[in-house]
Amino acid sequence: MGSALLSELATEILVPVCAVVGIIFSLVQWFIVSRVRLTHERPPSSNSDKKNGFNDYLIEEEEGINEQSVVAKCADIQSAISEGATSFLFTEYQYVGVFMIAFAILIFLFLGSVEGFSTKGQACTYDQQKMCKPALATAAFSTVSFLLGAITSVLSGFLGMKIATYANARTTLEARKSVGKAFIVAFRSGAVMGFLLAANGLLVLFIAINLFKLYYGDDWEGLFEAITGYGLGGSSMALFGRVGGGIYTKAADVGADLVGKVERNIPEDDPRNPAVIADNVGDNVGDIAGMGSDLFGSYAESSCAALVVASISSFGINHEFTSMLYPLLISSIGILVCLITTLFATDFFEVKAVKEIEPSLKKQLIISTVLMTVGIAIVSWIGLPSSFTIYNFGAQKVVKNWQLFLCVAVGLWAGLIIGFVTEYYTSNAYSPVQDVADSCRTGAATNVIFGLALGYKSVIIPIFAIAVSIFVSFSFAAMYGIAVAALGMLSTIATGLAIDAYGPISDNAGGIAEMAGMSHRIRERTDALDAAGNTTAAIGKGFAIGSAALVSLALFGAFVSRAGITTVDVLTPKVFIGLIVGAMLPYWFSAMTMKSVGSAALKMVEEVRRQFNTIPGLMEGTTKPDYATCVKISTDASIKEMIPPGALVMLTPLIVGIFFGVETLSGVLAGSLVSGVQIAISASNTGGAWDNAKKYIEAGASEHARTLGPKGSEPHKAAVIGDTIGDPLKDTSGPSLNILIKLMAVESLVFAPFFATHGGLLFKIF
Repeated sequence: MGSALLSELATEILVPVCAVVGIIFSLVQWFIVSRVRLTHERPPSSNSDKKNGFNDYLIEEEEGINEQSVVAKCADIQSAISEGATSFLFTEYQYVGVFMIAFAILIFLFLGSVEGFSTKGQACTYDQQKMCKPALATAAFSTVSFLLGAITSVLSGFLGMKIATYANARTTLEARKSVGKAFIVAFRSGAVMGFLLAANGLLVLFIAINLFKLYYGDDWEGLFEAITGYGLGGSSMALFGRVGGGIYTKAADVGADLVGKVERNIPEDDPRNPAVIADNVGDNVGDIAGMGSDLFGSYAESSCAALVVASISSFGINHEFTSMLYPLLISSIGILVCLITTLFATDFFEVKAVKEIEPSLKKQLIISTVLMTVGIAIVSWIGLPSSFTIYNFGAQKVVKNWQLFLCVAVGLWAGLIIGFVTEYYTSNAYSPVQDVADSCRTGAATNVIFGLALGYKSVIIPIFAIAVSIFVSFSFAAMYGIAVAALGMLSTIATGLAIDAYGPISDNAGGIAEMAGMSHRIRERTDALDAAGNTTAAIGKGFAIGSAALVSLALFGAFVSRAGITTVDVLTPKVFIGLIVGAMLPYWFSAMTMKSVGSAALKMVEEVRRQFNTIPGLMEGTTKPDYATCVKISTDASIKEMIPPGALVMLTPLIVGIFFGVETLSGVLAGSLVSGVQIAISASNTGGAWDNAKKYIEAGASEHARTLGPKGSEPHKAAVIGDTIGDPLKDTSGPSLNILIKLMAVESLVFAPFFATHGGLLFKIF
């Protein structure tokens, strides 16, 4: 068997050092962004700053507009957006905090009752000869790790939002110099969020494992079972962040578009539109804070799934600490790889023209994947013994270290394929979106038909990519292989998030340019940044959905092992009823979230219409609209509406496990995974395609696009309607579904000891 080349001490140093390097790098990026001033003053000239253009004298494009007033306006708008986003998140976190405490108590009571709250040691689950720590300890430590995961998740989302609202106006001001300068500010700000989140997630998990080890000692089975709470905490907060933020942003967006663009024929982000501030706040709370929490949840869960399986394999049985922390070593190397990759976009190659933006972002994905492949090879060589055994449903399977390398690499490259397929179907540089735009000639109905068809078609290749990675990784290393394949897909999370957060920051920058009354040439630059951002956001969602599929399958495997199920037989009625109900859940969940956006948007439309009709001088621009009322409508609606879908996801595994038992629950998990992935991919891509078809017509960059435009033409109006339908699909229902499939799986795993002991009440009675 042998042991790993990397010593235990080296591992204990390497993981936290990589995390700290990630945090320092993000602070450096933040410092560079902060040097773009939001006050009207010129920093003292020095040659070293020329590279990033912090003191290039402005090409005075403000056609006769007073530059000082523009800067002041940008600062005002930025603070309004920042205040709106902060107050919403604080309100949301108050509600979520109550839930967090209640659920933590529930975890403690359920898991503590497995052995009747006894403080005596118990026989280990997988090795009856050995004695393990009492169930009460697992209950207490699972509760602590749940709270740790929840707090880290909330913090990830909040910090991301703060950075995005800090950078948006700075991106607008840099756009006056050149599109390249604006791109760098937006991208650096995205990188701040990406690295903070990846490093924090890794560091907190590493510290938790080491602290828990002080109590658990040699009982690694109990230790890593308790750590699964970390993933549950991360994802449960992400669910509320995603659903709440998604409802907020889309209620404002749909309201602003329908009345502003379609009825009043005013441009997007026009300051006369009462919903415009709420719309820009929404980008930050939904796309940034929600996405941050979501990817953190995926990362925490894939790490937990891998650790649970490893703890009952030879790594855990022989107490090989370095090999045990293989998942954390992958993430550590991932931070270093992403750091080098980021420098390619910010320092090595500068973006000089609009057409270079999207290729530059694509290069980020390719460079990080290629470098990460090398990184994984090194980690697999120094961090694993040459041969070891992995737990495989009751048996131990012999695995070589090169096989595990292939498992991680397959996940990593599947992620890249999903990213590129998503881009092909959602970027207006390719024929699918251009066909959707062309269908707008005959009105909104054909646009909707073409858009739906595109979404369904875009599911094919990603599903094959996921299927191949599942087959390869399971053949080589059973469920552990699938868990590390998911980690492979998420190993470049810092770069993925940087690209993803870049989108909403650019979107906000365009809104600020419009509201501050800047010249149309600046708006064209921010629109170009935003169109690329739309595609990258779709790529980010593709990653999130693909990794969620692998993560929930790995968690499903861990749950089946922990609950003591030998086989999941689809032909038994207990399992089949679970399967068919599980497949229905994503539809129920989507219906709730779509309806919530619809009813919130209805209130928003009525309020915007009321203001246009009753406030004199609003259309002429002589009086200001009442932005605060619209912000309040979005906030109230999203807080109220996020609770039912959240409750559906959190309560389903508990109700099924307690009343129907673990076999039915395994059916529910499999069903929701299979149908949830398909709906999530098609919803995200349909919405992204409609949005970019509208942008394609608005930009008028090609001869074909000019025949459909300009803004306000009949095809453009049809495109706006498509975009409005797609909004809740791509920003509320689609992205929330990947949390649904992961969260139900990780929750089932955490409560598995309770369900295995006390579950299936109805079948026991009858």
